[in-house]
Amino acid sequence: MDQKGYRRGSFQSSTSDEDMLEIAGASLDFSMADDDPPLDREMGGFSSYNGGGMNGTSTMMDFLEEPLPGVGTYEDFNTIDWVREKSRDRDRHREITSRSKESTWALIHSVSDAFSGWLLMLLIGLLAGSLAGLIDISAHWMTDLKEGVCLAGFWFNHEHCCWKSNTAFTDRDKCTEWKSWSQLILGHGEGAFAYILNYFMYVIWALLFSLLAVLLVKGFAPYACGSGIPEIKTILSGFIIRGYLGKWTLIIKTITLVLAVSSGLSLGKEGPLVHVACCCGNILCHLFTKYRKNEAKRREVLSAAAAAGVSVAFGAPIGGVLFSLEEVSYYFPLKTLWRSFFAALVAAFTLRSINPFGNSRLVLFYVEFHMPWHLLELVPFILLGIFGGLWGAFFIRSNIAWCRRRKTTKLGKYPVLEVFVVTAITAVLAFPNEYTRMSTSELISELFNDCGILDSSKLCEYVNDFNSTKGDDLPDRAAGPGVYTAMWQLALALIMKVFITIFTFGMKVPSGLFIPSMAVGAIAGRLLGVAVEQLAYYHHDWAIFSGWCSQGADCITPGLYAMVGAAACLGGVTRMTVSLVVIMFELTGGLEYIVPLMAAAMTSKWVADAIGREGIYDAHIRLNGYPFLEAKEEFSHKTLAMDVMRPRRNDPPLTVITQDSMTVEDVETIINETTYSGYPVVVSRESQRLVGFVLRRDLIISIENARKKQDGIVSTSVIYFTDHSPPLPPSSPSMLKLRSILDLSPFTVTDQTPMEIVVDIFRKLGLRQCLVTHNGKLLGIITKKDVLKHIAQLANQDPDSILFN
Repeated sequence: MDQKGYRRGSFQSSTSDEDMLEIAGASLDFSMADDDPPLDREMGGFSSYNGGGMNGTSTMMDFLEEPLPGVGTYEDFNTIDWVREKSRDRDRHREITSRSKESTWALIHSVSDAFSGWLLMLLIGLLAGSLAGLIDISAHWMTDLKEGVCLAGFWFNHEHCCWKSNTAFTDRDKCTEWKSWSQLILGHGEGAFAYILNYFMYVIWALLFSLLAVLLVKGFAPYACGSGIPEIKTILSGFIIRGYLGKWTLIIKTITLVLAVSSGLSLGKEGPLVHVACCCGNILCHLFTKYRKNEAKRREVLSAAAAAGVSVAFGAPIGGVLFSLEEVSYYFPLKTLWRSFFAALVAAFTLRSINPFGNSRLVLFYVEFHMPWHLLELVPFILLGIFGGLWGAFFIRSNIAWCRRRKTTKLGKYPVLEVFVVTAITAVLAFPNEYTRMSTSELISELFNDCGILDSSKLCEYVNDFNSTKGDDLPDRAAGPGVYTAMWQLALALIMKVFITIFTFGMKVPSGLFIPSMAVGAIAGRLLGVAVEQLAYYHHDWAIFSGWCSQGADCITPGLYAMVGAAACLGGVTRMTVSLVVIMFELTGGLEYIVPLMAAAMTSKWVADAIGREGIYDAHIRLNGYPFLEAKEEFSHKTLAMDVMRPRRNDPPLTVITQDSMTVEDVETIINETTYSGYPVVVSRESQRLVGFVLRRDLIISIENARKKQDGIVSTSVIYFTDHSPPLPPSSPSMLKLRSILDLSPFTVTDQTPMEIVVDIFRKLGLRQCLVTHNGKLLGIITKKDVLKHIAQLANQDPDSILFN
């Protein structure tokens, strides 16, 4: 793989995803990269290797009895070998267990090793919860900064500024301590000029925040853009993207997420919070050797960190665990389930302790409904589900088409200009409408809200008839002029959100999709809810209402319709089902509304799946060409391993290494003349009987170290992979034993194995490559990239799109 712009030259041992790529100010060029064990690529840094090390002066030794730094590690943009990593961990665990019986110190070490996973979860939960609280508080303050400033202390947002005010409850947003920009500059807030000044300041602040965000991302951490969930899914499937979960990405993503949300762009912070939590998990893994040195164990931690991210994003610990299981994780054993639960619990507890919204809740839009729903209301709930599915499918197709255009045209070369233009259009359109001017979280909160006696919102301006009020519950009432005005404004807000989100998601700033999707659904739901409410009020004698909605009763809750609509649209875009319902249930605390949520979520998924099978994250994975083998898709074609393996009929023969008859020079020639990631080892070229498989990277490191540290290793030295050295003349130079880097149990299938089984093996075992044999003789090799190309070809897609482009 030719890594343009990346490190070259001799290998430096590095085993973590935390290392930051040196890409500040450089464009990311992945045009030649692909999955790993790509057997047809140039390995960056090793492509021009000539093996010319120094001749050491040390005494002869049985080389590689001690593990070498770098052997068994992976290059950037490579897939890990799950089987080898799990085997290593089992060996390590067996060794610790056997030693624990020998001494007290070894027993303490064994206990600490077992406890380290739980300690790591505790640290991840604390850090993720703290960062989420910081992001929430900062974003709330900076969002309000676009409209004015608090004189009592500029660090207070609008709500906190007015807490100590003596103004009446209905005028709580008009306290004297809070000044709009026109009041501060002109001394008054009324009139056309004051409105224009406030408008101007709103747009200027929005542009300032978004430009600062995109410049920080471009200059310091290009990986901090987007939601991060497609890449995290790919990383959890075993792919390595160094720097994606590093410390620079964490710092820049945290800062720019606040700026992007505050700018008023149609995006949310919930998806990026999963990325932030995974960065925390990856960085904290370096404190524990068990997780630092094992890529498979580290991915178990990242699955738990993803759960903690959703836990703090929505205040939904159980929903977070289910989200990690359903949506992002590739390998999710029972132990990871428990640890995810613990990490999500600690993260939610930490956020609750910080109390970022001042309402003793974990989210801004926590609501409680009091009235039960009626069976006939399932009809509008299912209609909302259909709308959610249609919107999801429309959004995915439109957004992917726009992102593809961004990648294939000059538009992608001007990320700062794109962010500037989209922010300017968003801010100019948003300010005149109070429902688009407020932050999306506040909008959802208002739409979910069930109108009470003291509510001063336009949505609650009904014609009051207090004679029919019983207790705290308000009956269904006729809509006043304020409600009709709000309906028109919400309809305009819906049109704006539907279209502007298509162009916003995928820009070079941190951007989540959960909140914009929920906003679209919540607006549609509230509009439908008010329509059904007014229908029931004016036509309560109709047959459909007569049994359960008598005059003066409170039977329709428009806020519930908004909640169901939000779930439907989010489900249509992401194709989540179980985790979505649980997240929405945890948001509202209402067990009795689970059935409407389930009906809407399932309907939206069915409708969206009928139009297009992929959710937004899977679509972006395919668009970017990440080597992700989807576990949910069925392989139903009748092809055989021999149809997919390489070499094909007209290809040159498979490059192999013999077990005891090749010299250092022969092996170095193979490394220089080929671009493969690994080589099968056979008894001899004539017999082609398989011995094992050796990785190119391990060969290079081992030969380089042998030349430096082992006496007598020269170009004519024989390399052998057997237990005993082959018989050679006495005058021969020292031999090099490399048995310890040989995989003696590579996965093999016969040439007649159905590809259905091969694909299943690759999915369930996370293989890098599989060797193909016939009557015990080596025939060819199938890599993960070959499988992905084959699936793409059968789906009438371009097989060459399976590149890291």
